[in-house]
Amino acid sequence: MSSRPVPTTSLYDRADKAARLIRSRTQTETSVAVVLGSGLGGFADELTNATAIRYDEIPGFARATVEGHAGRLVIGEIGDSALAAMQGRFHFYEGYSLEEVTFPIRVLKLLGVRTLILTNASGALNVEFTPGSLMVITDHINLMGVNPLIGPNDERFGPRFPDLTNSYAPELQDVVLSEARAIGLQMFRGVYASLTGPSYETPAEIHMVRSLGADAVGMSTVPEAIVARHMDMQVVGISCITNLAAGVSDRPVDHDQVIATGERVREQFTELLRRVIPRL
Repeated sequence: MSSRPVPTTSLYDRADKAARLIRSRTQTETSVAVVLGSGLGGFADELTNATAIRYDEIPGFARATVEGHAGRLVIGEIGDSALAAMQGRFHFYEGYSLEEVTFPIRVLKLLGVRTLILTNASGALNVEFTPGSLMVITDHINLMGVNPLIGPNDERFGPRFPDLTNSYAPELQDVVLSEARAIGLQMFRGVYASLTGPSYETPAEIHMVRSLGADAVGMSTVPEAIVARHMDMQVVGISCITNLAAGVSDRPVDHDQVIATGERVREQFTELLRRVIPRL
């Protein structure tokens, strides 16, 4: 876990300080943001009239250490729509607390973001899924053993006991699926399960997670979705299926395969987001 000193100011005040720094660097305002997962960060390079801010320049942001996560907040335009894009995220397995992992989501909310697109690279549990296909997340299973809302609750962010019945907005799922069909992109619906990592799951663990009803598995997204819903943001999740999980395939799982598959679907993924974002 993080060894940094416990901050003496409130989470809300720290998020507000970060938001003020970002506002001082760009005049672009947006109500939509996207978090780009492993191998998918190239989408942020498509933004025009963009301002890129390194995470280490933003107060309270951690440092992205994983290959495929550039570690920048890019605010600009995609077509006629303004967008904030997190080019990489922080993970629990990097040694950060879940408060640190989800801190950028708090900041995005204070910047005026109301709709959050969460993307990730994930392993397929559903045998119908193939590497390179996409899955819109219908629900999640938190198998990380911890919740990002544990600790004092600040009512300025949201209620003590937020409802997660519709963690991923059904109407936004429909938007993603309709746009995927329009461009002939193979896309599924499914449940995403999150474990801590960083080791990939064993075949026995995958068997357990499949029996719980998950279709894909990864090491992120769920804490961000919980915090976003705590603040009443609308969430849509998209998983890039980069590999078959252990036990689903005999092939060993490695991160290079994850990155390579993300790069392979970059063009289709970018086109999908180009079409989806104006409708959000």
